Formats: sequence, C-alpha cells, structure tokens
Amino acid sequence: MALTALTAAHMEMKYPAPFLSKYNVHSTQIDYSMTSPLFASGANFPCKGYHSVLNTPQGRSVANWKTGQPYTVTLEGSATHDGGSCQLSLSYDKGQTWKVIQSFIGGCPLTPNWPFVVPADAPTGEALFAWSWFNRIGNREMYMNCAHVTIESSKPPTGGASFPWSKRPNMFVANVNNGCRTLEMADVVFPEPGPDVKKGSDKLADPVGNCKPQ
Repeated sequence: MALTALTAAHMEMKYPAPFLSKYNVHSTQIDYSMTSPLFASGANFPCKGYHSVLNTPQGRSVANWKTGQPYTVTLEGSATHDGGSCQLSLSYDKGQTWKVIQSFIGGCPLTPNWPFVVPADAPTGEALFAWSWFNRIGNREMYMNCAHVTIESSKPPTGGASFPWSKRPNMFVANVNNGCRTLEMADVVFPEPGPDVKKGSDKLADPVGNCKPQ
C-alpha cells in the first residue's frame, strides 16, 4: 500500500533509510511524499508520526553504528530552497526526547552528503536517528525524517567532540505551532547547536519567539 504522493518534491533522507521510505527494505507501506514537511500544526511531530512502526517488521534497524566513528547522511531531492540549517539527533526513548549530535548552520542541504561522528559517549542500544531541516526560502516549515539505528560500543573510540552526552542540547524545533519560527531569506542560527557544528553561510538570522530547544 502506498501513501498518497504530493506533487511538490523537496528533500528527503536516503541513508539511513527512514521509516516507510522507498529506500527502506523493510517498508511495505511506502510514503512517496517523504519529502513533504511536518504539519504546521505539529500534529505529526516527530518523524511525521512514522516512528509508530518501530516495534513492527517495518520498523527494524537499518544501520549499525559504532560510537566515536564517522558516518555520512545521504540526502536526495530536487528542491533545496536555497539551503537552510539542519540538525542530526538521536533519541533513546522512542522520540520523546532528542539529543543533537551535529548541527549544520547554513548551506544545508545544498549537497547530498553530510558527514558526522557518533559521539564517543553516546549510549549504546536501539535509537531513533533524525535529520531535521529548516529551509531558507519558501514557507516557514520544518522537515524531519527518522530511521531506526543500532548504536554499538567502539573501543577505543576514535572521534567525536569531548563533551558529556547529558550536556548535549535538545533538538531545535520550530514552525510547528510551538511558539517558535524561523525567518525567511536567512539560515537559522540554532540557539544551542551543541559542540559539533559546521557553518556554511554568511546570511544568518536568529529564530523568533519561544525557541528554547525542547
């Protein structure tokens, strides 16, 4: 069964393969509108609600990652909206809370490949991995794709910022009826980007409203 597709094509995460993605070998109910943003109401935050398949055959893990090791998120799509800012985050409680492991301020997703390192002290076990994006031009929206990944211990770890896991910021959330929004024609500056940050823009703007990471 395929979920209804939209005519507009934006961007989507290809690797790791998200829940219900055409790239996910476990998907039987494919969402061909994976590139669409979250609802402005916030009703399908997080993960477009697709993390509900986590404990089903469709929700099986699609990647095994080791702490302290480098990996690359792959994105695909035809409408980059002149870039924007993105975050990569992990959740160990089925999407209730998220910790940021990488922030890209500006220039995202103008290229398909986005390298990051799994923090050396990231908890091991089953986790949700999220790519979130706030576009520079167009409607004020939040895009988010999520995948089930397995985090394993690496001894000794070889990378990642020396920063306690508990001190990492929560995911930045905006444009989903939560009192925070981003400004058009600029790349949003995350209030708390965390220790692992890459900047790719000289046209930046702070978000407006109540924007403390949730």
